[in-house]
Amino acid sequence: MAGDAIGVLGAGSWGTALAIQLARAGRRALLWGHHSGHIAALARDRVNQRYLAGVSFPADVQPESDLEKVVQACATLLVVVPSNAFRDTLKRLAALVGPHHRIVSATKGFEHGTGRLLHEVCADALPSRTSFAALSGPTFAKEVAIGLPTAVTIASRDTAFCAELAAEFHSDNFRVYTSDDIIGVELGGAVKNVYAIAAGISDGLGFGANARVAVVTRSLAEMVRLGEALGGRRDTFLGLAGIGDLMLTCTDDQSRNRRFGLAVGKGVSTDEAIRQIGQVVEGFASAREVKRRGVALGLELPIADQVYSVLYENLPPRVAVRHLLEREQKAEGI
Repeated sequence: MAGDAIGVLGAGSWGTALAIQLARAGRRALLWGHHSGHIAALARDRVNQRYLAGVSFPADVQPESDLEKVVQACATLLVVVPSNAFRDTLKRLAALVGPHHRIVSATKGFEHGTGRLLHEVCADALPSRTSFAALSGPTFAKEVAIGLPTAVTIASRDTAFCAELAAEFHSDNFRVYTSDDIIGVELGGAVKNVYAIAAGISDGLGFGANARVAVVTRSLAEMVRLGEALGGRRDTFLGLAGIGDLMLTCTDDQSRNRRFGLAVGKGVSTDEAIRQIGQVVEGFASAREVKRRGVALGLELPIADQVYSVLYENLPPRVAVRHLLEREQKAEGI
């Protein structure tokens, strides 16, 4: 099915950037969004003024408000909606897709309220015969959209589908690595947002580069601990979808989650910080789900636990840092 049009479901910054990248790689991308007025504006202006101002659409990006038309035209459907809309989007697809359709998730996060990874949600919502893949890695939408060099990982248990997807996305500026570790790739993309908030809080408190790097390093240890407990592989967390994405989101202010943490560290309320960001802050909900998973598995996840306490239990950030520094001394390791 290589060369067919690909449906991109979600017309935010990341969905738009991926549609542009597909077009750059020589594919036709049908870009769908649930707000018909927004899609009409994209079709008229040939630019996503709200989320990616200044980046014009290539000719092969076609905005489309009719989901059924997208599904009929595209065997491969790339789902790029916020995690809280992921299941609802799949429910809409359930009545439209057939055995030949394949689903790719480029959403980073857990299902809200259950803590499930998104391949688990797909298995619930769509027929089991539907092939599934997850795309993740260190990516900022604007950089992908304007064609700056980027590398990502695509994971699927269907190795032929995985290789085909890698070819669909590949171009001179965009390199794709493949994996069969769906759990590791999805988990890395979900939990890194929580730790980006932690790094932002540290910087918002003025704690400097030493503290930031300590947060990133020990966050990786927690990511591996949780990921292996859920069935992911350690080597995945040492790659693009793990440490790569973690470093990016913890250290660059293009990250919404880091900026959110910066604001909270400076004393801004969580509600106001989210309002200032103006887009979904996935790490806010993910902190609750990581806490849920950690407790259920009996794991020590001290940084994630303190982020949860700051966001949901009104623990002052400086007290959270003190709690981390006062923990019992131990040998370094996972």
